[in-house]
Amino acid sequence: MPAIVEVRDLYKSFTRGAEAIEVLQRLDLDVSAGEFLALMGPSGSGKTTLLNLIAGLDQPTEGSVTVGGLVISIMTESELARWRTRHVGFVFQFYNLLPVLTAYENVELPLLLLPLTKAQRRAQVENALAIVGLSDRMAHRPGQLSGGQQQRVGIARAIVTDPTIIVADEPTGDLDSKSASDVLDLMDLLRSQLGKTIIMVTHDPHAAERAQRLVHLEKGRLVRDGALLAGAH
Repeated sequence: MPAIVEVRDLYKSFTRGAEAIEVLQRLDLDVSAGEFLALMGPSGSGKTTLLNLIAGLDQPTEGSVTVGGLVISIMTESELARWRTRHVGFVFQFYNLLPVLTAYENVELPLLLLPLTKAQRRAQVENALAIVGLSDRMAHRPGQLSGGQQQRVGIARAIVTDPTIIVADEPTGDLDSKSASDVLDLMDLLRSQLGKTIIMVTHDPHAAERAQRLVHLEKGRLVRDGALLAGAH
């Protein structure tokens, strides 16, 4: 499969006082279209920074990031904001749902930034909630849902715009093992049946095993990269 994400000679540093903190050091990475990739590494290894750079939430100090043929590392902030709306679905550890909105309204939020009619938005929201198995919960607010259901609402929100890539930061980190397994089943379905490209940061080896490929980072460098037999089905 062709690479949908291409990271080349990626370098990222932050300045703390007079000191430059190197977070990513000359990193290269390709992610194929329709691949489920897990990023692992100790705290401070740079995995979340790498995820944020691929998702257009941050920009590299040097090097390039290309997603779907577009070089996002040279975009302005306003260009990146428009690009993210159409091309990136975000799944967060703590769901990031608005408690005053229903599941339907939470999933609809990204679509309000796109030129769609109300009927078009409804069709896409209902389809996304059906994919995650929550058609019967669309009128419920987050406080009326379990943690696993809230994360599934979060996944529906991530896929409702039909994004180019889905980025997930510790998506099972706040869930019990049964709910975590259900969420990972759903991620696998998004990849295998809908052809979605998923990049997931995780500390959990059980979650990482569900991916097709595992990349380990240490001190800003890619130290191990390999296919996982369990996920490669």
